[in-house]
Amino acid sequence: MAEKKARQWKGTTGGYTFGQRAMKVIFSLMDVRFGYVILWFAVPFYMLKNHREYLAIYHYFRRQHGYPALKSFYKTYVNHLLFGQMMMDRFAVYAGQNKFNIENPDNEIFMNRLETLNGCILAGSHIGNPELCGYLLKQDKKRINGMIFGGEKKEVQKNRTNVLEDNNIRVIPVLEDMSHIFLINDALSNGEIVTMPCDRTFGSDKSLECDFLNGKADFPIGAFVLAVQYQVPVLVIFMLKITTRLYRIHMTQIDLPKQTTKREQINSMTRDYAKILEDIVKKYPLQWFNFYEFWK
Repeated sequence: MAEKKARQWKGTTGGYTFGQRAMKVIFSLMDVRFGYVILWFAVPFYMLKNHREYLAIYHYFRRQHGYPALKSFYKTYVNHLLFGQMMMDRFAVYAGQNKFNIENPDNEIFMNRLETLNGCILAGSHIGNPELCGYLLKQDKKRINGMIFGGEKKEVQKNRTNVLEDNNIRVIPVLEDMSHIFLINDALSNGEIVTMPCDRTFGSDKSLECDFLNGKADFPIGAFVLAVQYQVPVLVIFMLKITTRLYRIHMTQIDLPKQTTKREQINSMTRDYAKILEDIVKKYPLQWFNFYEFWK
């Protein structure tokens, strides 16, 4: 049990309320790329202060990708740099600075789901900048219900909610009293879309051990339990940073398998998700942002 707790991420967006508000004001006056320059000097101090998180990413490059020590250290630095840039991109959007372009080659998959009466589950992960997808894309055919970590800083929660509600997205905080379960059930019953991260456990210890990137890791099964219960597909979505102003969306649909039991269906969909995630991590290894010892 102690080992499992050590492999769970319980962090929030860094910084204090004053600093987060200051970033919003700054990016309302200046281009976000000026903030990128500051990160080159700030990231080393952040890595020293957050030594455990730094080591988790270093081990990720060293063990899962097999890079030599010096290359792993350099990749860890770039990983933290990209993470900081993506956080700044969010605050730039909070401040009304929306100058980002999006490539969406798989958009037809999502549009087809909007035309159906049944809902679906959008399975996210902590690679790239999936939250920005909800900020930059708008549609009014189906309400999207986004599950988020309920312990996030109030300033971030307020900014996030303000932007998402304008895009037909309802925020559902994951709370210890499990009240979010009722909202999720209502949403799927009404044919709406529910989005949730599927690479971290939130309020539940139910998981499945999967082969993942040269190791073993536990993946939560909650999203796939809901998919089987409501007989809806799962859309796996990623939003990756390509250049300073360009993001690309990758999307894959996992349909309900034909296994005889619900347990087999749940396990099959969980393993499919892990394989899809593995493929995208191999393609964009620098954008893996689970800052804890993910592998067993």
